This record gives sequence, C-alpha cells and structure tokens, in this order.
Amino acid sequence: MKKVIILLFVSLLLFSACKTDDPSTATPATRTLQITSVQLNNAILTNNSELYGVSFSKAPIVKIVFNDSISLSNFISSRVSFSSEIGTNFTSSKGADNKTLLLTITVLPKALTEYSITINSGDNLGGQITTSFSSKFVTELDTTPKFPIISDDSLLTLVQKKTFDYFWSYAHPTSGLARERLNSADIVTTGGSGFGIMTIPVAIQRGFITRAQGLERMNQIVNFLSLPTTDKFHGAFPHWMNGATGKVIPFSTKDDGADLVETAFLMQGLLTVQSYFKDGNTAEKALCANIETLWENVEWTWFQQNGQQQLYWHWSPNYAWDINMPISGWNETLIVYVLAASSPTHNITKSVYDTGFARNGAMKNGKTFYGITLPLGEDNGGPLFFAHYSFLGLNPTHLSDAYANYWTQNTAHAKINYNYCVANPKGYYGYSSNCWGLTASDIQNGYTASSPNNDVGVIAPTAALASFPYTPTESVRALHFFYYTLGDKMWGSYGFKDAFNLNMRWFADSYLAIDQGPIVVMIENYRTGLLWNLFMQNQSIQNGLTKLGFIY
Repeated sequence: MKKVIILLFVSLLLFSACKTDDPSTATPATRTLQITSVQLNNAILTNNSELYGVSFSKAPIVKIVFNDSISLSNFISSRVSFSSEIGTNFTSSKGADNKTLLLTITVLPKALTEYSITINSGDNLGGQITTSFSSKFVTELDTTPKFPIISDDSLLTLVQKKTFDYFWSYAHPTSGLARERLNSADIVTTGGSGFGIMTIPVAIQRGFITRAQGLERMNQIVNFLSLPTTDKFHGAFPHWMNGATGKVIPFSTKDDGADLVETAFLMQGLLTVQSYFKDGNTAEKALCANIETLWENVEWTWFQQNGQQQLYWHWSPNYAWDINMPISGWNETLIVYVLAASSPTHNITKSVYDTGFARNGAMKNGKTFYGITLPLGEDNGGPLFFAHYSFLGLNPTHLSDAYANYWTQNTAHAKINYNYCVANPKGYYGYSSNCWGLTASDIQNGYTASSPNNDVGVIAPTAALASFPYTPTESVRALHFFYYTLGDKMWGSYGFKDAFNLNMRWFADSYLAIDQGPIVVMIENYRTGLLWNLFMQNQSIQNGLTKLGFIY
C-alpha cells in the first residue's frame, strides 16, 4: 500500500512538471509600457517640469506617447488626473500609431493659472506603466483690455490723479505726512513725505485740488515738522516718525536718530514747494519762510563725523556713529551732497563731494551693457530708483560735472534695465518689451532692491513709469500693459499696486510712499518739467551746483 501511494505521488509530480513546461498553458507575461513623450498643444512636457503660456481660449490636448501599443478599452481614466476644475473633465482617444493616448480637456482653463497633470504608474491601457509622470503648466495671460481705451494724455493724467490720492486721502490725519505704506497706521516716512510733497504742485496745476487746499495741507505738514516735540537731530529728521506725536520710530535697532538721506529727500520736496508758493500771497510767503527755517536748521556738516571728507548716513543720540555708513556714489544719494553744498548755513566743501560721493572718480563705470555705455555705478546700472530719487527736483537734462553727464547716465541706466528685461536671461514668464522695470519694491514675503544683478522675477510699475523722461516709448508700452492688460489685478484705489511676479502669479496688494511719489513727479517732469523748473530756480541750489563744479 505504501508503495502504491509513493508511486501516485511521483506520478502527480511528473504530471505537474509536464503541465508547467507546456508553453501553450503558461500565464502570459504583463507587457511593460513606458512613457516616451508627453505634449500639451504640441509643446513638450517633461517630468517634474513647468510649461508657461498655454492657451486658455481653447481646450488643451495632451498627447502621451508610449513605447508599445496601448488598449483604449483597458484605459483606467481615474489613474490620470488634472488639478483644479479640470479634474477628470477630459475625453480619451487613441492615435493612429496605436501607441498614443490623446486626452482632450473638455473645460476651458482660466487665464494665468497653474495646473498639474499626473499619470500614475501601474496596470493601465493593457500593460504595466513602469514610471509615473507629473508636470505643471501655466495658462497665458489674458491680454484683452480690462478698461476702455483712452488717449495716452488722459491715461497719464488718470495715473497721476489716482496715485496722488495716496498722499492726499491716505495722508496721516494729524501731521499730513505720508504713511510709509498701506496699513502702516501711525508710521510716516520722511523721504516718502518729501516725494509726496512734490505731488502737491502737480495736483494744483492739474486741478486735482485747489491752490488753497494745497496751501492748507503744506501748512499742516510744515507746522508739524517745526514743532519742538517733533524729533530732529542736528536739524535732520529720522527715517520713520510717529505721525501723531512726531517721535522717532526706529528703522532698526541703532537707526533711531537722524537719517540724512531721508532728510535730503524731504528737503528736496520742501524747497520745490517753496519755489511754487514764494511769489504768492501773505499766507503763502509765511509758509515759505517756515520752510526756509527747516532748511537752514539742517547741520549738514555735522554729518561729516568730526570733519571727515565725506558725509555719513546716520547719527543716533543713543548709538552716535555706530552704524558708520558713509554716503557714497553711485546710487540714489547725489541729492544729499547737492543740498549739503547748497545750504546757506552749514555747507560742505567741494572736496567732500569729490572724496565722499564721487570717491575721486572710483564711482565711474564706462563699460557697455546691451550695446549701451554706462558712465557710473555698478554693472548693469543697479535698481532704477538710482535714476529717480535724486532727480525728482534736480534736473538731469543738461546736468554734468567732471564725472558724468547725468542725462546720459540716467537714460543709459533706464535703457539697460529695459534691455535686460527684454533679453530675460533668467527666463521669467512675462518679461518683455511691454513688461519691464526692476527697482526696490515689495516681493513675495519681503522686500528687495531688484536689478539685473538681483533679479527675482518681480516687476514694479514705478520703475518704468518714473523713467518716462528717459524712455518715453518704452515707458508708454509698459503703462499700457500695466493698465489695460493687468488692470484688473494691479489697478486700485491709489493707482498701481506696488509690484507683481507673473512667473509666480503673485500680485502685491500694497502701496509704498517711496514708490508712489516718483510716478506722479517724474511723469509730470516728462510732461511739463514742472518740478525740475521749481527746484532748479532756487538760488541756493544754483550756488551749490556751481560750487561742486556742475554745469546745468
């Protein structure tokens, strides 16, 4: 019996072995499918990449090519997905080569929106997809005009009026000074206030406010600045103040006293308004006398830090000269040395300018960028506010000295900035001949001085708009883009919001005084030269420029 059982067992083993070795009865191996290419509207998508500028006006078609034939009847559509409203809203078909899966999206995507597509690995299409695929795509910008088309002259006036309102309606109610930024409560900025003050003659001349209203606001500002309770340090003002009390608000731990650069921007504005009202009625002349007192009280020579041949940016009653930051060029601070040389009471010598600001010629550049020779400063010009802040009142049109012709300098700077954005070496979406301008502004989660050497993909409208005198053709194209194309995203209560990044679909909701002011002022200088004419007629300024060796 035992022997029979053993024989049966052996027979079963042999039968089983014979059955396994029979090819006709073996389980077929699963076919391997590999994704060889993916295209969206004929543009190539690669794994873990991002494609920009996809049309939103027609349903996108995704073409997925495999290494072998596919079976549409075995397509598990849930293993392919799109993000957001697209989701599973697509139809599928097979290409003529039997290796291509065509997905036609059946809902229109939104403009300037990021979507993703994911193809999961695993059993699908009659085979085994070995590697998953994931990519992102961003739809193109909607270029249809967001507002009715108006004449360029009307548009410039509209931009000036709306932007001016930041300094008018949003001014601090007690001091009349400019709040540092939207929602900054009692923090006012002295430099930004100087820029804002310069918008008042523009507003009067263009009928946004009356002359009486402008005088009233200027008296409010000047009276507040003149109060003994308003902090001043050797006649200079801090960077930030409390607009209700006049007390310094530290800009940083040791920056709790005088800021000579911000003071210079403030004085540039005050002297411009002084020229505007100087031949007026008794009340207007009284205002001008009070401005003269503030101007004469600034002890510019104190900021030579014990007689050095240069000016220093900061002084603190608590930390003295600890910050120890010289004011030297090339940057936005030429106006500091011009005012310091022009002071009727505390004026510097020419050697302080030559040594301190010009660094005895070391601020020169002379190299060529994008076919344009740059006389001064860092390579590629730096942030564009260098060509704006000192030149809101100081007229560069015929200005030159031993170091540069300043019209040439500023025009070269603006055109290099423009050409850099057109060339777009970092490949940011949106940069073009219509969308350009790198300067200091808000960025996502922060603030930076953008320039060709520090390009994070953020465009600030103030850069191109305040460059109107230098690049009128390029600036008007940018104006059209900002207003008509981006208008629904960038245009608000006080004109253009501070900045945007099309690459990241980010738009600031902020307004900054130092960015708003130059828009109004430099557009007006382009249109009429008003602020340049007012500032440059000051006899003390003319004396100072002559003293420093300028031709103007």
